Amino acid sequence: MTTAGKASQSGGRSTPMLAAEFADILRQLKSILDPYRPELHYMRGPGPKWHAKHRPAKAEAHPAPGLLHVEA
Repeated sequence: MTTAGKASQSGGRSTPMLAAEFADILRQLKSILDPYRPELHYMRGPGPKWHAKHRPAKAEAHPAPGLLHVEA
């Protein structure tokens, strides 16, 4: 009777390990077959259209910024 009790205890412990190993195998298989690579879709910042839309309107540009043209 003690032998049967030990067998059921060891059987109970191996079931979660088998499930964990099976889940690990499935994860590895999915990573091999999954074509999505997020580094290829990474956005590195606003593009030229965004900059063109949000760029402030330029005022008259002076040849030397910071200096004003004064007529005497």
